[in-house]
Amino acid sequence: MNAALRLSLSALRAHKRRFVGTLTAILLGVAFLTGTLVMGDTLRTSFDTLFGNATSGTDAVVRSTSVVTVEGESQGTRDSVPASLADRIAQVPGVAAAVPRIEGAGQLIGADGEPVGGQGPPTLAGNWTEDAALNPYALAEGRAPERSGEVVVNRGAAKSGDLAVGATTLLRTPDPVRVTVVGLATFGGADGMGQVTYTGMTRADAEKYLTPKPGDASGILVRAGPDTSQRELVAALAPVLPTGVEAITGEQSAQENTDMIAGQFLTLFTTFLLVFSGVALLVSVFSIHNTFAIVVAQRTRENALLRALGASRRQIVGSTLVEAVAVGLVASAAGLLGGIGVAAGLQALFPAIGFPFPEGELVISALSLAVPFAVGLLVCVGSALLPAVKAGRTAPLAALRETAVDDSGASRARALAGAGLLLAAVAVVLTGVLATPSLWLASAGAVLALAAFVVLGPVAASYAVRLLGGPLRGANRGLARRNALRSPKRTAATATALMIGVAVVSLFTVFGASLKATMDQTVSRSFAGDVAVSTPAFGAGGSGLSPRLAPALVALPDVETAVGLGQGVAEVDGEGRALTVTDPAALARAFDLGEVRGSLDALGTDGIAVADTEAGKSGLKPGSTTELAFTDGTRRTFTVKAVYEQSELAGEYVVTREAWAPHRAQDSDRLVAVGFADGVPAEAGKAAVADVAADYGNPEVQTREEYAESSAGGIDMMLTLVYALLALAVLIALLGIANTLTLAIHERTRELGLLRAVGQTRAQLKAMVRWESVLVAAFGTAGGVLLGGFLGWVLVKASDGASDSAFAFALPPLQLAVVALVGLAAGALAAWRPARRAARLDVLRAIATE
Repeated sequence: MNAALRLSLSALRAHKRRFVGTLTAILLGVAFLTGTLVMGDTLRTSFDTLFGNATSGTDAVVRSTSVVTVEGESQGTRDSVPASLADRIAQVPGVAAAVPRIEGAGQLIGADGEPVGGQGPPTLAGNWTEDAALNPYALAEGRAPERSGEVVVNRGAAKSGDLAVGATTLLRTPDPVRVTVVGLATFGGADGMGQVTYTGMTRADAEKYLTPKPGDASGILVRAGPDTSQRELVAALAPVLPTGVEAITGEQSAQENTDMIAGQFLTLFTTFLLVFSGVALLVSVFSIHNTFAIVVAQRTRENALLRALGASRRQIVGSTLVEAVAVGLVASAAGLLGGIGVAAGLQALFPAIGFPFPEGELVISALSLAVPFAVGLLVCVGSALLPAVKAGRTAPLAALRETAVDDSGASRARALAGAGLLLAAVAVVLTGVLATPSLWLASAGAVLALAAFVVLGPVAASYAVRLLGGPLRGANRGLARRNALRSPKRTAATATALMIGVAVVSLFTVFGASLKATMDQTVSRSFAGDVAVSTPAFGAGGSGLSPRLAPALVALPDVETAVGLGQGVAEVDGEGRALTVTDPAALARAFDLGEVRGSLDALGTDGIAVADTEAGKSGLKPGSTTELAFTDGTRRTFTVKAVYEQSELAGEYVVTREAWAPHRAQDSDRLVAVGFADGVPAEAGKAAVADVAADYGNPEVQTREEYAESSAGGIDMMLTLVYALLALAVLIALLGIANTLTLAIHERTRELGLLRAVGQTRAQLKAMVRWESVLVAAFGTAGGVLLGGFLGWVLVKASDGASDSAFAFALPPLQLAVVALVGLAAGALAAWRPARRAARLDVLRAIATE
């Protein structure tokens, strides 16, 4: 066996170029995976350090135990505590200081009149704490606020809004407040928590603008004396705290904040990148398998000769796997170095595009290196396993054969197996989409569909290449078509790598277009107004709209209806639910609610309107009663006075402002729908609304079409990121095509020499190789677009059936055509180097090659 291994390693050294594509594919996949894990560890450690530094002086936090958590939220909405409780806590032995913390939403307006932040991360405002140890923010420039209207803002927000000490601007709370920046602050030594913005006010201003009434506080921050531990402090506070109020250690509070701001984001961030690492490595599997399959086919005579000289099957298999291990080791090791570079690049890139993560050195753990290294090695060896087994089955008599070109076709067993998988995939998908709506069943069907496409690839390759290559005319293009048809298995394996990349791109393209169509459908069906005044379309940021804006708009002669949609939370029969706070009668005029059973005109302070879907789940109907538990601890019985059909924009539960007022915290609207009076031109009405809105922080005023488009604005951002990440998978697929062509040229050296001898020019030879590559890419691209479109339909329909919202399916022909053209262009690009190499062959040497 040692002789066989030495021969294998010698062959690997002699034919290094054969494995360049394989090595590069593994290197890129491992680098992306390593970069993701290292970046995740670095961010997690940086956030832990950031919050640890910022809250190191807080030993205990006193807060309410009453909290309502709506699905999708992390910490929920918590009740306030009396600010006067700080004075009582300050008298407890072991307490050095206790100050109330008042916190709410407040969005700064930058020097250009545009809001700062708000597209995702929170925009916070609160009272500036004079006790430096208890204040997570530290003054970096200027001074603390002393008079009403003075504020301190975090330095990151000031840079984003082009604000400096002495600047005057607006702060939406959501009522606009004219403020003067008197200081800039840092958080834990950084300019801020990512894109989270903070505005520190005087305590009087914070109570005035951020709480429903003076004397309320979000919590009490407590600092212990020198000889008191955090646990001892919490134990000492417990006896003096009223019912419904608790104390937790500063460490626990910091951990909760880390989990809320960093934990959820990092989980989503790393999961998102890991998915694309998986796609890249899956594409690598096909490229690597194809390379080893071709190499084994080309070594048929060599392996047969070894068998004739006494080598066993196990030795042949082992020698092939040794090559795979060698390539995997080198590529994975290089991928680790590349991954560290990727993490460093991401660390530098995100601040450059306006998303400043906490500063800190890269955190490189043993696990973050071991996992990618092991995955790269396993992918390489696993992909080479079947070709190695095939090599071991080489008969000694094969040494007498002259050709080693793989011209195998697709077997009947493969066709039957692929057809069976396809039928199973369709059955599972239809069950998960139509019969029993389930994302899990639909996902299982999607995986089966992918497997069916892979198994049926060689069967479909012959028909697809003939169909796609049919329009090609001329001798060189005809030869290209025949070369692609020569080995359907090879063509299918080469195209499958590209197919997977294109399929994922097409899937997200279709799903993104469907989400846009869904939003457009929702607005068109539900929104009956002429213009919308809105807050940011996605994320937790922004301060909302002033509840005084809608009444101010109604007073305009150009406006007939203006209704604001506020937000509240409560537990309905024990489960956290979002409430829409509005004028129900005006709501019916500005939104199409469909069929309404009961009446929306007289909900009063004890009535509630419920969406039909929620009413069906809970068995509610007009006249039924349900109990609502609010964050302030009160429980009230409400009577269902109306059940409405459509709830996309109106929400699932509607109460009046009068019913919500006793339980509210900071009051705001998320949307104001405006309907013009008869005869008012659209442009004139919009201008009039914009003039009034300018006095309330200058929120965006949009037509229905503009509102629908902006609501889907985050989708384009997501797709841009998806395309950028999937470029790696497509690049690996192209390396696979290029490597396959290079190896095919090697095994067809004599054939190419004969073509040149009978008069084929170098340009014609290059064209033949390019067209072969384009045909393979066309097959992969066509299959990818078809599979991606199908999977997009599955995802949309499964989401539609599994949720209460109505999803619309949309196929974007222009975007899919662009994807297809890019796939074809990439195929031509992949053939550039192999075509040049083929054209440089010496004719006489090529003819003499065995």
